Amino acid sequence: MDVSAPHRSEDPPQSEALPRETFTITRPLRQTAPIVIASPHSGNLYPQAFLAASRLDARSLRKSEDSFVDELCAAAPGLGVPLITAAFPRAYCDANREPWELDPAMFEDRLPDYVNTTSPRVAAGLGTIARVVASGEPIYRRKLTFAEASSRIATCWQPYHDAMNTLMAETRVAFGACLLLDIHSMPKPYGITHGHGPDIVLGDAHGAACARPIVTLVEQALRTEGYIVKRNDPYAGGYVTRHYGRPRERTHVLQIEIAKPLYMDERTITRHENFPNVQASLTRAIAAIAQSAASFV
Repeated sequence: MDVSAPHRSEDPPQSEALPRETFTITRPLRQTAPIVIASPHSGNLYPQAFLAASRLDARSLRKSEDSFVDELCAAAPGLGVPLITAAFPRAYCDANREPWELDPAMFEDRLPDYVNTTSPRVAAGLGTIARVVASGEPIYRRKLTFAEASSRIATCWQPYHDAMNTLMAETRVAFGACLLLDIHSMPKPYGITHGHGPDIVLGDAHGAACARPIVTLVEQALRTEGYIVKRNDPYAGGYVTRHYGRPRERTHVLQIEIAKPLYMDERTITRHENFPNVQASLTRAIAAIAQSAASFV
């Protein structure tokens, strides 16, 4: 069943709590390619309790979003490819982390032994429950309880991953294989149109998460649209790429990082005049990948 996209505005909507649907799945009338597209970081529904606990205003919190990435990929269902997007914001719960990557300094109570407290992501303040926004400012004015983290993981992280897993399993049954394109955005200095490069970084965990011919197919489709494309530097892929990518089992995952300056103003968090052009070019690239993917996966 198709689910309507969450409300969009330049400033995030507020609610007492997250809606029951913490993610959106938009299915094609008929899936015609062995591909699933995911946008785990474009959610912008901010619970009031979260905003009240934060020392930052809503605009500052949005610095962690991959804003509008879901819109850039919105044509995918019309091309026969299902699209899953998180409605919850990354600053609230990060779907591209292990379920239990937590910084003990953020909590007033002791964390269970199964929690990963020593990962590089935790050290950087960017665990499953982030300590800082992407620009480095601390989020909270108080310490959290482990129960708060558990609730977010149970109501956001787990349902999102369950749904993504289901889409991938359905795709494998239908086509014998699956390619998950996990779409993100990256901040300045990236984006050749602003004097720096690359425009897009493909992360395949240095060859461990996606077969090389598939990476080449995606790279060529993007280069055809005029983008400067680089592999694995500086983004080789996060949890989703490394955890789900199993090429020997015909499950391929490729992280795609798109430079924000290409399509948005990072300061005001608004789409700029080139947004429609980037959206159209990515639509063409997805169409080209979908047309050829069956022969590769």
